[in-house]
Amino acid sequence: MSVLVGKKAPLFEADAVINGEEITEKFSLSQYIGKKHVVFFFYPLDFTFVSPTEILAFQRRLPEFESRNVAVVGCSVDSAHSHHAWLQIDPTEGGIKGVTFPLVSDLAKTIAENYDMMAGTYEYDEEDNRLDFDGDPVAYPGLFIIDKQGIVRHQLVNDLPLGRSINETLRMIDALQYYEETGEESPADWHKGASGITPHQGYQPS
Repeated sequence: MSVLVGKKAPLFEADAVINGEEITEKFSLSQYIGKKHVVFFFYPLDFTFVSPTEILAFQRRLPEFESRNVAVVGCSVDSAHSHHAWLQIDPTEGGIKGVTFPLVSDLAKTIAENYDMMAGTYEYDEEDNRLDFDGDPVAYPGLFIIDKQGIVRHQLVNDLPLGRSINETLRMIDALQYYEETGEESPADWHKGASGITPHQGYQPS
């Protein structure tokens, strides 16, 4: 699996559902370059079990991301129409109605491939002259924090059954923005308001 930290985030143009209802073509992360940090996360499929808990958790905490000038964008290998249908169903019935951040459609699986998030690999069988997929043809629950220059600064990949921590995502954003503002690095379990590390000068705990 590729490590994209320190590299430019792969850009794309794809269908997406924005504001919970509008399907737009040619959605791109490039709109945020120079303006916002981005949390770009993959989830395996619509209408599943773990994914809606994460998506709804991001939505509940969306004001905290927005206060940090961070855009949240989700992506799966479903169609934009599948996203739209799921967004019309109340959470009490397994839906994600009320989610307003963009959900990108990666129906061709090219975005997941470029981020190396596919939960398996394509293999060509020369004897039978066919292309097969070994594994599960969905994206792992991957998450990328992308800075205003379009560079990946944090990468997290879970196995399919494992949910992510919104608190940890916010903590990593705070650590990145603290470093960008002060030049100080964050020690283990650093949290907003704590002291950082000035390179070559050591660390004094708060």
